[in-house]
Amino acid sequence: MVGEVVAAVMALASAGTVYLMAAARVVKQYERGVVLRLGRLTSPPRGPGFTMIIPGVDRMRKVNMQIVTMPVPAQEGITRDNVTVRVDAVVYFKVVDAADAVVRVEDYRFAVSQMAQTSLRSIIGKSELDDLLSNREKLNQGLELMMDSPAIGWGVSVDRVEIKDVSLPETMKRSMARQAEATRDRRARVINADAELQASRKLAEAAAAMSDQPAALQLRLLQTVVAVAAEKNSTLVLPFPVELLRFLERSGLQAQAQTAHAEAEAERARAQRPETPDATPAPAAPTPPSAPAAPTPAPVESGRADDVLPALEDLPEAENLP
Repeated sequence: MVGEVVAAVMALASAGTVYLMAAARVVKQYERGVVLRLGRLTSPPRGPGFTMIIPGVDRMRKVNMQIVTMPVPAQEGITRDNVTVRVDAVVYFKVVDAADAVVRVEDYRFAVSQMAQTSLRSIIGKSELDDLLSNREKLNQGLELMMDSPAIGWGVSVDRVEIKDVSLPETMKRSMARQAEATRDRRARVINADAELQASRKLAEAAAAMSDQPAALQLRLLQTVVAVAAEKNSTLVLPFPVELLRFLERSGLQAQAQTAHAEAEAERARAQRPETPDATPAPAAPTPPSAPAAPTPAPVESGRADDVLPALEDLPEAENLP
């Protein structure tokens, strides 16, 4: 009799242990347990901690309530300005209603992933290339709004959407590089031109100030010489003022003009002086004796060469010559 009671108690204890192991559930802090009794949602999601269900009748599905980071595969599309790009993104979302995430959608993760891909392709077609490259914050907000509207019905809240990378064709990269280089070159030329304009204005003001005080130019020249000599160079470059060259040129021209004027006055005075026949030339100084000079031919007048040349018969004979 006692043995039968002990066996019954042991059997009952074993059955209770088995039932307890089958009915006991532990829900973690970041999870919620959705219990379906005979396929029907009977109670609100179970909170974290120890809970019990009816084995064989209830079925519990645990839902993670943490923020999920889901990468969106790269999507290739054509922008509004007809440029082919390849864009990938990342989505941050979390479950706010565990019952809706289990009941209203088959797999909320797959649904969010597909919705993110379609929304990304849609936002690519509505945007321009410059917006994708420089105005990503606005595009991220647009993606978040496009995904958050349908996700609310699934018990999911999209926390943030970020565009990670925008891949461009190589030809487009080269074109953009040339455009950027041309823009930089244009800015540099404009800055240089502006600097030249300002420098020319300052130099004009300095020239006006130096023109009032001529000594300022000489002082500036001396300062330049001192600045060049301070470099300890073996060669000293001395600037020569242009004004001095012009002064020397004017001085030379004036000297030539005065000389020409003096010569012209002398010629005029010589021409106006009357000739005096009584004037006798001054006696010449005696010349030392020298060898007999050759006979000087008489001046030949034009048209009378025959009178000057001696006749052949007047010449002495060859044997009578001394």
